[in-house]
Amino acid sequence: MASTDKPDNTKQVIAIPVAGGQLCLHFGHCQQFALFDVDSEAGEILNDRRLDPPAHQPGVLPAWLHDQGVNVIIAGGMGMRAQNLFAEHGIKVVVGAPSQPPENVVRSYLDGDLAVGENICDH
Repeated sequence: MASTDKPDNTKQVIAIPVAGGQLCLHFGHCQQFALFDVDSEAGEILNDRRLDPPAHQPGVLPAWLHDQGVNVIIAGGMGMRAQNLFAEHGIKVVVGAPSQPPENVVRSYLDGDLAVGENICDH
């Protein structure tokens, strides 16, 4: 395999649940998901888009986001069952993020200084 044929493991897709233009504190109550294509090694946002999620039912969002190529989801709060479902789909979960514009959240995550607090969801 030539070096140009190697998979690029620095490219990731980060999902942020959004409501009212800010990170929604509970991912299951969001209006949209902001998806960011990033180069994690270079710390760059390459592209972003907004998608309307399917109807919220247990197990639907982890599978749908996996199908969108998501590697990381950053949320304010998320129940343990949902976190486990994301893990089963190979998606890293970051909880306790503040309600800010999604671009700011991703930028802080890439810079390594995203301040996370308590998971606000206990179910």
